[in-house]
Amino acid sequence: MITDDSRCPCGLGEPYGVCCGRFHRGDATAPTAELLMRSRFSAFAVGDTAYLTKTWHPKTRPVDLELDPGQRWTFLEILGKTGGGLLEKEGTVEFRAHYRQDRRADSMHENSHFVRVDGQWIYVAPVG
Repeated sequence: MITDDSRCPCGLGEPYGVCCGRFHRGDATAPTAELLMRSRFSAFAVGDTAYLTKTWHPKTRPVDLELDPGQRWTFLEILGKTGGGLLEKEGTVEFRAHYRQDRRADSMHENSHFVRVDGQWIYVAPVG
C-alpha cells in the first residue's frame, strides 16, 4: 500500500504525498505533459480511477474504467517527449510502464498524446 510518505511510483524519488499525491487530491494540477503522464502512472499504481477519468479526454476515455486487481504497476521509464511544456498546448510522452501480472514481470510501451484544455493537461490517446 502506498502512503503519503512512500516513495512515489512515478520514479522522481519524492514522497507520494508531495509528488503525484498532490495532483490526485486536487491540491495542484500537473504543469507539464510529462508530469501528467507520471501522475497518471501513479494513479494506476494506487488504483485512483477517478483521477484517471478526470485527466482523460472526454472523446477518448472509456465509459467504465476498471483496473485489473491482479496487475501491480512497478516503475515507469520516460523514453522521450515532444512539446508539453509550461507554455505549450500539445505534447507527447513516450514511456515504458513496468508491471507484474500473475507473478510475471512485463511492460507496456506507448507514445501518448496530451493536450491542454482550459489550462490543464489531459491525456488523449496513443500516437499513431
